[in-house]
Amino acid sequence: MSIIDYSMATLDDFVGRELGVSDWVVVDQARIDTFADCTGDKQWIHVDVERASRESPYGGTIAHGYLTLSLLAALAIDIGMIPADAAAGLNYGLDKVRFVAPVKAGVRVRSRLVLLEIERKSGGRLILKIANELQIEGESKPALIAETLVMLIARDVQTVKNATIPGTACP
Repeated sequence: MSIIDYSMATLDDFVGRELGVSDWVVVDQARIDTFADCTGDKQWIHVDVERASRESPYGGTIAHGYLTLSLLAALAIDIGMIPADAAAGLNYGLDKVRFVAPVKAGVRVRSRLVLLEIERKSGGRLILKIANELQIEGESKPALIAETLVMLIARDVQTVKNATIPGTACP
């Protein structure tokens, strides 16, 4: 997807606005098992379908919290959070993460993004603070809410130096 008129030079126009909502993604048992294999987190509530069906308060297996968190980057890219004129967008960190509701195996999730803040750094770098809400299809509570930090690196450092963000000073 792309966001209309969204670029390194116009980012300040988007502060406080929704950037978009991703397409739905299925979190099936195969994805959960693959994540468990990659991370070594093979807790029964995630990978033992029979036991989880009997003993889990959710009636079956659930995705790892960190699996759901890891989906945010790809979903943000699909929305178009990294402007086309950026040289790169890198994970910079997290300011807040809350796992609100479990993601049961087989459900679909999507992400909703809001640009909260922009911080200018030297060398044509910008730090975006993004509010993420990972929604579960058919449920009122989101799976998680998170404030992620993304570093954008400009292709053209002059474009970033010339753009201004209201209420901030650019060194």
